[in-house]
Amino acid sequence: MKYTSAALVLSAAFIAALASVPMRAGAEGSAAWNVKGAASYLDARQAWWRSWPNAARDHETVCVSCHSALPYALARPALHSRLDESGPTPNETKLLADVVKRVRAWREMDPWYPDQTRGLPKTAESRGTESVINAIVLSRRDAAAGALSVDGRQAFTNLWGEQMRTGDLSGAWAWLSFKLEPWEGSKSAYFGAALAAVAVGSAPGGYATSADIQKNVELLRGYLTKQAADQHTLNKLMLLWASAKLTGLLTPAERDALVAEVFSKQKADGGWSTATLGPWQRVDGSSLDTKTDGYATGLATFALQQAGLASDPRVQQGVRWLVDHQDKTTGRWLATSLNKERDPETEPSKFMNDVATAYAVLALTSTP
Repeated sequence: MKYTSAALVLSAAFIAALASVPMRAGAEGSAAWNVKGAASYLDARQAWWRSWPNAARDHETVCVSCHSALPYALARPALHSRLDESGPTPNETKLLADVVKRVRAWREMDPWYPDQTRGLPKTAESRGTESVINAIVLSRRDAAAGALSVDGRQAFTNLWGEQMRTGDLSGAWAWLSFKLEPWEGSKSAYFGAALAAVAVGSAPGGYATSADIQKNVELLRGYLTKQAADQHTLNKLMLLWASAKLTGLLTPAERDALVAEVFSKQKADGGWSTATLGPWQRVDGSSLDTKTDGYATGLATFALQQAGLASDPRVQQGVRWLVDHQDKTTGRWLATSLNKERDPETEPSKFMNDVATAYAVLALTSTP
């Protein structure tokens, strides 16, 4: 086929215009999401967290919080390939170094919240919570490398050493409770047990089937299955994610019922609201913000994707909502506190945005 000069000019113009169009994130009719903006927001927030005096712990380490540092550790690696990064960011490296240091010197480290200064039973709660968080951080790091490291294996040894073997928490872990929802509240031990299941199921080399841990794994399965009916939907989303990593947590009928419950909470705009996924009540008496938010939508979309429903049109609606609701200036997604009405300019109010952004990233990087 021969081209005239005019046609060549038009073709070049078309190619240039096409190259300038952002890549879409599997959401028809939506502009691409800002990968670099999301990474910049997460990096800046983790840098702030490390510098915040309240986050400091002994031996020059920093607490790995459920609302900021842990979501960062889970989500930030998913952006490496999209940003052509050759490895962990400086903030990731520091976080991992803290985790490894505390794993190696487990009994020498002070608990995050000692009984002596915070009251009983904060030492046990701190040990249980940290053991789960350390395990999932190193498990997912090692999964990317393809082999369970010595430190990852030690993290699991610490984890099993803290597992409860009697009472209502048998199979789970003592979990930090400060009457702060949804990660330090009345049912947060279930959230922690689901995280532990993700850690075990994610560990490379068939760790979950190792003979020496089967009694522990069965205790964990027993807790998650027995307590599932009594959980709010936010915790059930964690169970759905865990069931995609560790077998034996849900029967096909239970899985279908859970998925139906999640979809029943989906809003008309395609997203979910954290406020409607549990029986929350703010301590200051203020009304909960029931608008669609980034945390619930990110977690629900991600958990459903992990459960094999990425191509479901309703999941794609969640993806579209996330793509369309990233803040263009900051790169973040928004969510609000379940505990009180907060000034959005204060640092604690941003914790919900941190976790919302992390789970939005997990969902969007899991989109085919």
